[in-house]
Amino acid sequence: MVALANNPRIALFVTCLVDLMRPEIGFATIKLLEHAGCEVVVPPDQTCCGQPAYNSGDRRSAHRLAERVLEQLEGYDYVVIPSGSCAGMIKVHYADLFSDDPGLKHRLVDLGPRIYELSDFLANVMQVENVPGKLSAAVTYHDSCNGLRELGVCAQPRQLLKLIPGVEVREMKDARACCGFGGTFSLKYGAISSAIVDEKIGNIQATSAQAVVLGDLGCILNIEGRLRRLGDDKTQVLHIAQVLAGEV
Repeated sequence: MVALANNPRIALFVTCLVDLMRPEIGFATIKLLEHAGCEVVVPPDQTCCGQPAYNSGDRRSAHRLAERVLEQLEGYDYVVIPSGSCAGMIKVHYADLFSDDPGLKHRLVDLGPRIYELSDFLANVMQVENVPGKLSAAVTYHDSCNGLRELGVCAQPRQLLKLIPGVEVREMKDARACCGFGGTFSLKYGAISSAIVDEKIGNIQATSAQAVVLGDLGCILNIEGRLRRLGDDKTQVLHIAQVLAGEV
């Protein structure tokens, strides 16, 4: 863990999906960070982290985007990202992209330890003891693949949810199993993706929770879309930032 600065200055990496599809998640993230005592800056020229290009084998485009992201995020105490997927890309996979570029690799070594997924940052760096959210409901938590396996995000969101009076966290079966999204996987292997998300939905519904909470918008869109197509209009699918910030 990096030594904590007083009123740390945070670069918020919003992510493409949040910016384009659910900007309210970004605003909820700002509310949480400011509530925790942080100064939040949204670097104005940030773009995609390069993950889609990287996963598709287009290393040249991914490298170009990664270098731009690096330029945008340097110079802050911490970088916070409301997505385990994008945080994992920058923190874990940029080292591979920059393997033949000593200058960029050195800059990444300096920046890497200051990059955090949102719930990890709130729980382990800021060590928050209260959040602005208020919710009386049973919820279940889905562990998104990248946050769990690349960043070790598992206990942190559950710890934070328990800070909200009235929230009951009900564990679903196979909470750590993939939702079937996987970026371009869901496009290339639609039938397999649908079968995986159907199993996830069955596990969610078996808890009788009013909402499923998670930390990656890609998973939210996949789970919510399938729920609605199957006729479930009641189960809410919420980003943890929205729940913790009381923006639901």
